[in-house]
Amino acid sequence: MPDPLNPNFPCGITRRQAIWQAGAGFFGTAMAAMLARDGFFPARAMGASLTPASQPTNLALAPLAARQPHFAAKAKRVIFLYMVGGPSHLDTFDPKPELVKRHGQKQSLGSDNERATSQKASGELKGAPWKFPKCGKSGVEVSELFSHVGKCVDDIAVVRSMTADSAAHGSASIQMNTGHIRPGFPSMGSWAAYGLGTLNQNMPAFVVLVNGAPYSGAQNWSAGFMPAAFQGTVFGATGDPILNLRPASGVSPEHQRRQIDLLTKLNEGHRQAEPLNTELAARIANYELAFRMQANAPEVIDFGQESPATLDQYGIEGDTKKETEKFGRSCLMARRLVERGVRFVQIYHSNWDTHGDNDKRHQKLCGETDKPIAGLLTDLKQRGLLEDTLVVWGGEFGRTPVGTGGRDHHAAAFSMWMAGGGAKGGQAYGVTDDFGFAVAENRVHVHDLHATILHLLGFDHELLTYFHSGRNFRLTDVSGRVVKELIA
Repeated sequence: MPDPLNPNFPCGITRRQAIWQAGAGFFGTAMAAMLARDGFFPARAMGASLTPASQPTNLALAPLAARQPHFAAKAKRVIFLYMVGGPSHLDTFDPKPELVKRHGQKQSLGSDNERATSQKASGELKGAPWKFPKCGKSGVEVSELFSHVGKCVDDIAVVRSMTADSAAHGSASIQMNTGHIRPGFPSMGSWAAYGLGTLNQNMPAFVVLVNGAPYSGAQNWSAGFMPAAFQGTVFGATGDPILNLRPASGVSPEHQRRQIDLLTKLNEGHRQAEPLNTELAARIANYELAFRMQANAPEVIDFGQESPATLDQYGIEGDTKKETEKFGRSCLMARRLVERGVRFVQIYHSNWDTHGDNDKRHQKLCGETDKPIAGLLTDLKQRGLLEDTLVVWGGEFGRTPVGTGGRDHHAAAFSMWMAGGGAKGGQAYGVTDDFGFAVAENRVHVHDLHATILHLLGFDHELLTYFHSGRNFRLTDVSGRVVKELIA
């Protein structure tokens, strides 16, 4: 009798399926591992699975070659502005007049399930001391702390109904970046690099700019079990963004070229003997990339080409320079990187963990980032880049509506936003309750956010997979839905 799920095989199951499923699948897993070890699967020697049709035969040979997504993409690249520690949605993008009205009253909030994702579910209610004016033509309410970003709100889709699975910094940060609360999985930037490659072989596909170390460190931009070539390349936020970019004095480009060719020749023999050694394959590719970057990266990091007006737009010059310059430089660097073909840029800004004086800390942190973020959005739009560059803002979770002075971790409900790259701006999607403690309408889980970002990049999140340890893995784990209301 034909198999309704597989009509090409009238007997209902193929020999390969029978072997794979024998012994609850353990036989097939062991057999695949042994055959891969012997180099029997050249197309999957690096673990590739259901990927874009243009994927090269062997990822080890051309890991960052430009590839086409599953369907026409609205976004070609992503800039993720990551606010380390969890910014307060109640002080930024989710106004709560009832919470302000009842400020100081004692209250118990939420169910046991919601309390599992919040550090504090009862205590004195804490309202935000800020005004939330209606901004832009759309009239979306944005805190006066983000007065510059508020002017860009017609290009921004605010998501007020985000949820995550952990209220602990380490696991929550890893989930926001990799889709899992456990370490060891590829980051979102690695998935983008794996799926799309890079448009500029002289630059990495995935660049990380660190303004304060995030919780869980490099695991946030790790390639996990993917080839190491897909991990994030860290650029510094101050001083020389790229260490050792200039060759040693007295070493000519020709001499350096001969050195790298010799290293490549020596390493190639080892690579053929160990086809599964992704670290070696990545090292070979990185030597070549580093050589090309020495010729091309100096131009990328040279802000001398930018006008005084542009530098002021990002807060690198002008009256706010002292507080905005560092983050402004990272935002301008991000624009210059995506302009030159980098697929995914992530900027970390630390630290929004405001257990102490929440109001004073948010005033400072928003002051450092407000003008640079607005400058980035405005600059991208002026250059025609915002149309196909997706900008994402947020942290690992939000903050509690209860507290005396400070706010604690809260993953049951928080806010993030997207702009450009096919996102439908000028809207606030989702609703939280009167206290901002729980989602009341249109819940968006981290998996849903990731599915939507991948969709904007042209990928079916269920098909962009990587075969590892006997199964296909994906960024969205085994769930996730595309939030179509967020797409223009």
